[in-house]
Amino acid sequence: MTVHIGAKPGDIAETVLLPGDPYRARWAAETFLTDVRLVNEVRGMLGFTGTWKGNRVTIQGSGMGMPSLSIYVNELIRDYDAKTLIRIGSCGGMQDAVKVRDVILAMTATTMSTPSLGIFRELNFAPSADWSLLRAAAAAAEARGTPTHVGGIYSSDTFYDERPDLNTEMTRHGILGVEMEAAELYILAARYRRRALAVLTVSDHLLTGEALPSDQRETSFGDMVEIALEAAFA
Repeated sequence: MTVHIGAKPGDIAETVLLPGDPYRARWAAETFLTDVRLVNEVRGMLGFTGTWKGNRVTIQGSGMGMPSLSIYVNELIRDYDAKTLIRIGSCGGMQDAVKVRDVILAMTATTMSTPSLGIFRELNFAPSADWSLLRAAAAAAEARGTPTHVGGIYSSDTFYDERPDLNTEMTRHGILGVEMEAAELYILAARYRRRALAVLTVSDHLLTGEALPSDQRETSFGDMVEIALEAAFA
């Protein structure tokens, strides 16, 4: 048990999926796992452990933004020895070729700052995904026929962004989408020598203004979860 995770020793699997929304964690666990049980509800940040094709999996909410995710990932790694951590979440599309409902596999995660910024000081560290996970996720997506894009994303500290010039530069430099957590996940995975990947569903688009209605988001996220699970146990 930690400050933010009430799970007992052995409750957390070595493979952890990390949606930001705790209710999405519950939906994913109940939809894709068997023998599911609640292992954490501290501060309402729900976590569940079950099995997928005979493999133990924990699905733990991580909250919104890099500071929140950093808390949960640090505790999952240091106190529960999680070894594979995959973010499953939504993002905003930033390229014409990227469509709403498409999946993005984040090879790299550009950012202006993370909770780890103070460690690197003047160094611009380049956070990147684990290659074995990225390769397996791309293969799983191709096998499913899911429209998928592999490349760089942008992890932002702000949801209500007031830097249209920055978004223009991200788009100009080929960034596929924007979200709020992956860069810190990749940095922590590098620090602790763990595997990490972000598998993201495009829920809205910064260029076209198109967005998924809230009642369609969960059903549109199924491909993302299954790709993440296939990649974890490839």
